[in-house]
Amino acid sequence: MISRTASDASFILVGPDQSQDLSATSASVTSEGLPRAGQIPPSAGLSPDSTPTSSRRTSAHDWSTSATGGISIRGRHFVDAFGRVCNLRGVNLSGGCKTPTDHDHDSFPANHAAVTFVGRPFPLDEAHEHFSRLRRWGLSFIRFLVTWEAVEHAGPGVYDMEYLDYLKSLLSMLPQYGMTAFVVMHQDVWSRYSGGSGAPAWTLEAAGFDLHGLEEPGAAWLKGIKGGGHTEEERGLWPCGYQKLAAATMATCFWAGDIFAPKLKVKDQVGEEVHIQTFLQTCFLNMWEKVAETVGNLEGVLGFEIMNEPHRGYIDLKSMYEFDYNTDLHLGHVPTAFQSFMLGAGHPTAVGHWTRSFPFPSRLTSTKVINTTGQKAWRDDGPTQGKCLWEMHGVWGWDTQKNQGVVLRETYFTKDPMTGRKVDWYTDFYYPLVKRWAERVQSVSGSDKLVFVEAIPNEFCPASWTAEHRPRNMVYAPHWYDLNALFAKAFGDFTANVQGLSRGMFPLRAFYWGQQGARDNFSLQIRNVVEAGYRALGETPVVIGECGIPMDMNKGEAFKTDDWTWQSRMMDAMITALDRCLVGFTLWNYNPDNDDHRGDDWNGENFSWFSRRRALPASLLGYDQTSPTLDNGGRILRAIVRPYPAKTAGIPLRFDYEVNTGSFTFEWAIPDAAVSPTGARSDASIASPPRVGHVLKSKTTEIFFPSMLGHGKKFVVQGLAENDEYVYDEACQTLRIELGKLVPGRVHRVVVAVDPRPRGIFMVNSVWDDFGSSIATVAFLLLAFLTYLVMASFGAMS
Repeated sequence: MISRTASDASFILVGPDQSQDLSATSASVTSEGLPRAGQIPPSAGLSPDSTPTSSRRTSAHDWSTSATGGISIRGRHFVDAFGRVCNLRGVNLSGGCKTPTDHDHDSFPANHAAVTFVGRPFPLDEAHEHFSRLRRWGLSFIRFLVTWEAVEHAGPGVYDMEYLDYLKSLLSMLPQYGMTAFVVMHQDVWSRYSGGSGAPAWTLEAAGFDLHGLEEPGAAWLKGIKGGGHTEEERGLWPCGYQKLAAATMATCFWAGDIFAPKLKVKDQVGEEVHIQTFLQTCFLNMWEKVAETVGNLEGVLGFEIMNEPHRGYIDLKSMYEFDYNTDLHLGHVPTAFQSFMLGAGHPTAVGHWTRSFPFPSRLTSTKVINTTGQKAWRDDGPTQGKCLWEMHGVWGWDTQKNQGVVLRETYFTKDPMTGRKVDWYTDFYYPLVKRWAERVQSVSGSDKLVFVEAIPNEFCPASWTAEHRPRNMVYAPHWYDLNALFAKAFGDFTANVQGLSRGMFPLRAFYWGQQGARDNFSLQIRNVVEAGYRALGETPVVIGECGIPMDMNKGEAFKTDDWTWQSRMMDAMITALDRCLVGFTLWNYNPDNDDHRGDDWNGENFSWFSRRRALPASLLGYDQTSPTLDNGGRILRAIVRPYPAKTAGIPLRFDYEVNTGSFTFEWAIPDAAVSPTGARSDASIASPPRVGHVLKSKTTEIFFPSMLGHGKKFVVQGLAENDEYVYDEACQTLRIELGKLVPGRVHRVVVAVDPRPRGIFMVNSVWDDFGSSIATVAFLLLAFLTYLVMASFGAMS
């Protein structure tokens, strides 16, 4: 028998008429957790005839080429070179990348051309600590944030080579930790200079905006960029910026300036006068090509995402007098498009003020005249010569006799002003640019690179995204947040399905109670998002690109009490839902710069469940996967760091994990090698994935099983067939299950538990647990009353 090491756990094999102890072998690693020279790394791939006790061991969550042979797409799945389905999960790295390292709240927006993002998300000398921590937590799939501003802040065509060198150095480290990443060009509300993140300041100046004149006329809300957003009256205001003049105008010009703003022309880098859309998109694509040239050939870069949470601006806007309450957040002062035009032109205007309410998210409670000083949002020396861009195009005008504004073209943004043809943001503007972008980045980084795309936030994947509109190697990467908790920054036993309510769901069906209710609620919502992708796109991989919880929920009580139960419950409900939907994800977000007071230091957000200020200094850390010292600084880790099937020798059908018991059930089917369906299907579902089209070259399934859960425990694995085997390798945090043989069509089901069970962290309550006796009593009394009425009526008749 192989001797035990200090890090080994004990094992019980439960199969037909057999029970025995097994011992895990230990990986040969350095004290830093990296393979020793000359040794086969823990990420080495398994051959078809290998067994779990082979000397060539892997980490389940190792996505390096040496572990997978390369990751590719097959139907709705990511697969490795052995045909195993890969369940990619990890983090967004990081929210801190939205702002430069030298960002100053007080001087913003001054010196915007000289900022630097070198060191975002962390300095190179800290990378070993953070990558080791994420590897220990099984979060080795990275959505890496880059902003257009970070690359090209100094001016059009002037790239920050120091930042690009930093980016290349950081991403080149990923394979050493078994990590892979896709690089996303992040934006919110167009730019930091319009209240979000993303584009450089010069893009707004090119359209004619005065960076110092946006706040007074309500063209942008900038307090959240200047350190605000934490007070009750400022909480959650930043998304309203999408409807404000600056961001909505920039998005409209970027996507459709040729049609809607043909009079706005600017000089490009060679001095030629071009339309604003051509100028912005050319700069954007050139910048993207530079990024792809820099990092596209790195092993650790799996692909690219064109843009975070794209927005249509004014395109498809049905009315100048209102925004759609069901899709556009109404909170604080919310000027209509027409009111924004007048305000930006320097006219004081009465604007409605919206406050939070129930059962609807917000309601109009007052009006107030803003921009009483007559500040204009437009530069007198800009391309519009100080005039509103939309007044230039005859969308509205100012009646000097009546001293009031007048809408002249109510449906201007719904159809081509020249031809009258109805426009659609997706088919006319978004899909064409996505395809152009994909061709550009793949031409310099390789045709095998994956391209990640998403729809507008909170919209289902559009049915119009047909095959001719899709780029090669496309992955659908929508986002999901619980909008009720996000809006209220609160979570409790009562949860509501805002996704359903906004689409006409009967209210009583949209309300849930307890932890079981939250799990069911979130599962339904995420399933709707994922299955809408399958129905529209056919067998195309889906990854939830962003999902997370506000750590400062419930008025930040946890920061005072250090009791994170509600955060744990919400995170568990969300990841349980993701598990049920068999979909990979990247959590928002891992931000080392997070602290209890400032949060993520951007628009009042506080989503990072790790804070370096709570962690041990680097000198006291151990860096191998079994070192609990890496856990310091993390919160709610029991809810986040959990088992999952990382590489499945078959098609995953079901995975259920219970955080309070440490046990899970996993089902998978052995596929047939026949051709898999690829086209869109109206009946596509999570529960019935195609079981054909995969050629398996390995019988070994690898499950990430965290050391923090398995250390010192006995494993009980039920459901194995006579010749099936398993072994747990704690050093690699990997539970391997090897089937005796692969039989196409056969479904395998295992139940895995640890003994002793971990301590529960909360009750999984439901409406029946909390109110069952009361409901039964009321039902009994009602039945008794009805019986009495019936008996009385019969008595009266007799």
